[in-house]
Amino acid sequence: MASKKNLNVGMIGCGFMGRTHSNAFRKVGNFFDLEYQPVLKAVCARTQAKAEAFASQWGYESTETDWRKLVERKDIDLVEICTPNDSHREIAMAAAAAGKMIICEKPLARNSEEGLDMVKAVEQAGVANLVSYNYRRVPAVTMARQLIDEGKLGKIFHYRAVFLQDWTISKDLPQGGTALWRLDASVAGSGVTGDLLAHCIDTALWLNGSIDTVTAMTETFVKERKHNLTGQVEKVGIDDACAFLARFRNGSLATFESTRYARGHKALYVFEINGEHASIAWDLHDLHRLQYFDHRDEGILRGWRSIHVTDGEHPYMDKWWVPGLQIGYEHSFVHQAADFIEGISKGQPVSPTFREALETQQVCDAVLRSAANGTWEKIKA
Repeated sequence: MASKKNLNVGMIGCGFMGRTHSNAFRKVGNFFDLEYQPVLKAVCARTQAKAEAFASQWGYESTETDWRKLVERKDIDLVEICTPNDSHREIAMAAAAAGKMIICEKPLARNSEEGLDMVKAVEQAGVANLVSYNYRRVPAVTMARQLIDEGKLGKIFHYRAVFLQDWTISKDLPQGGTALWRLDASVAGSGVTGDLLAHCIDTALWLNGSIDTVTAMTETFVKERKHNLTGQVEKVGIDDACAFLARFRNGSLATFESTRYARGHKALYVFEINGEHASIAWDLHDLHRLQYFDHRDEGILRGWRSIHVTDGEHPYMDKWWVPGLQIGYEHSFVHQAADFIEGISKGQPVSPTFREALETQQVCDAVLRSAANGTWEKIKA
């Protein structure tokens, strides 16, 4: 058996996403036969204590407290950006200049201008790059793409998506800092639009093609919050809720909604697509199932069916357990790692690249412009 090549990973960020990506690289070689074996070479955090604790828990060989030193290291092949949005551009551009491969957490950046700089940097450097929109790689969602590509749905008429949470309802919740940077517009860029709807938009673009125009409304329900870093009560600049209508270039219509003020919902992400022949629907809370309705079924048997996406013929599932035994959220990141490494082996890009993720960013920007201006906005290419 040929020995595997090492892929030395440098992780920047030790939060929730740092954990999911580290877990993926630890597991991927056990379940996928790949040319490269990930090596957790170095992790970077703001403090030495945090970096060392994370390195000990996840098996990283070394630590850094300055991401620039990690990027410059000769023994790092792949830079993982799992940091707040305001640092994505600077880290990515430095990593590209250093010739490193890059996986960046979503969204690509705070806005399209920053995102375009990142796209130009990786393309000029010729380095492999990927943005971590992991829901594409849930087997049921991947299967939805296959059914659409096979023409099972026929012409698409409608796309609708919802992503609901409730964790920011309390007016006493502060903004800013390590745990609450998503509430700080200067760091996050936007609220639910860039955080939750970005996932919905990426999935939609992947399944149904490009969006042409949007019209949106947003709301910030709590106007002022204490800032963790300054200690002052400051204006809240993010959107707590967003809803928008869209027209896809294929002629289909869409509705998107997200909020962090939907009491009782921690992470409700659902989408449904209606075509001339069939419809499909998916729910993150039941992520191993794909709901499917086909009008061409015999009349007395026609109805929604629940497909348990656990068979070896289903996407990715031949790498896991026996049919009937399901997988979960974390496995989408393992699939992402496997696809990225396979792309490296073949010298092929893996979606969504920075350029592809820029399209999602452009839709987000158009949504925010529309909400501010009260107009239909065309997506800027």
